[in-house]
Amino acid sequence: RRRDATSSTRRTCGSAPIFRQQRIGQYGRLFTLYKLRSLKPAGDEGDVCWNIDHDSRLGPVGRFIRRTSIDELPQLVNVLKGDMSLVGPRPERPYYVAKFSREVPGYADRHRVPVGLTGLAVVKGLRGDTSIAERARVDNSYADDWSLWLDLVVLVRTAIYLVKH
Repeated sequence: RRRDATSSTRRTCGSAPIFRQQRIGQYGRLFTLYKLRSLKPAGDEGDVCWNIDHDSRLGPVGRFIRRTSIDELPQLVNVLKGDMSLVGPRPERPYYVAKFSREVPGYADRHRVPVGLTGLAVVKGLRGDTSIAERARVDNSYADDWSLWLDLVVLVRTAIYLVKH
């Protein structure tokens, strides 16, 4: 039975369980972000494809992994390596950092603090297909008003969100 579940996961998500992708961290530094694979690989399209939530390659296992945010757990390795913090602006792919930095005033300023596993913009519902300008505004507000208390509030709100969903 276990073999059936493993082969089903491989059919819907691909063979390598850990997905690696280049992201931009604090001060514009490039690093390799780790995630659980939630869909079959398709070359480099993940570097420039904005949202995969409605991708035909996303099967039931992948939808569950993404809906529960389990795909983010390997990023704890990034936190331990010092690439990320627990709380901060979410890291983005180089293509989009360049694009948004040209199009959204203040977007690049959000990289003055460490990127995070979760962030103020995330707990305010600004993830997926939401306003990049609003995310940049909230991320910069987080950087301007940073405190240990704010990080604790964000972590508690993230935990509440995960339990409810």
